[in-house]
Amino acid sequence: MNRQELIDAMAKETGLSKKETEACLKAFIDVTGKTLKKGGEVSLVGFGTFKVGKRAARNGQNPQTGAKIKIPAAKVPKFKAGKGLKDLVNGAKKK
Repeated sequence: MNRQELIDAMAKETGLSKKETEACLKAFIDVTGKTLKKGGEVSLVGFGTFKVGKRAARNGQNPQTGAKIKIPAAKVPKFKAGKGLKDLVNGAKKK
């Protein structure tokens, strides 16, 4: 599903216009990105948690030339699925 398909599906589900839905999605993406940039996390109970992880510096190899390269340390966004999302994906039924 691409961005426009997501907006269409969300608009249909909520009854909002596509323009309003697109604004909501953009706001969610912006707020989540800004929060992660500050080192925070966004937790949606039952869905999952977005947070920032750290990747250590390491040595690598250029696949075209075979030359050794140093890959610097980096912050990487991570998502951990919550129980509700895992159950939904696995077809678990609600009690």
